[in-house]
This record gives sequence, structure tokens and C-alpha cells, in this order.
Amino acid sequence: HVQLVESGGGSVQAGGSLRLSCTASGYTLPLYMAWFRRIPGQGREGVAAIAADGSISYADSVKGRFTISKDNAKNTLYLQMNSLKPEDTAVYYCAADPDRAVPMLKYKFKGQGTQVTVS
Repeated sequence: HVQLVESGGGSVQAGGSLRLSCTASGYTLPLYMAWFRRIPGQGREGVAAIAADGSISYADSVKGRFTISKDNAKNTLYLQMNSLKPEDTAVYYCAADPDRAVPMLKYKFKGQGTQVTVS
């Protein structure tokens, strides 16, 4: 059973930066990992994803500002968030799934979420 634990959330002023981390345990690093967020009053939004071959995708809303990366030796996924905007305020979740066919928002394993607040 995969466990994902996020850290690194917090409060920051607009234009600032934060780095989120997600440590996986109970499994070797799953092949497909992603970050999604839940914005107050809205649904979930996929933010960024990284596949086993290293291919990366981003939501248009974060392109050029956010960077997803992973350290396989540490079983850790990262999300570097720069030039943060108030509309980035959300609970951010790490997610993972070994099946490449599963859509990001339906990944089997999810963390507990970490709050990011931009004012």
C-alpha cells in the first residue's frame, strides 16, 4: 500500500515561492505521479504530472511558474512554485498510480494535502 506524505505548504505573499515535497513509502516510486489542487469553491484541478520516462505536463495556469521534479533515490516528488498568485491558493495533493491509463484526477494513491495560501 503506497503512502504519500506532503510537506512544504504555507502562507506567502503574491510573487513569492514555495516548494512542496511528497515522500512515497510502501512501494518503489510509482511510475506516474502528479500534483493536483482543490481551490475553495471550485473542483479539483490537475497542476502537473511526471511519468516514468520523465515526460512532464503542466496545466496552462501554472506553465512557466511551477516545476515538477522527482528524486527516485529519495522516493520524493517536488513541486517548485514561483511567482505565486492569490488564485493559486488551494489545498495541494500529491497523487500516484502505477497504471499509465488512469487519469491524473483518478490516481489510486493520494496524500493528505497541504494548504497553500497566497495573499
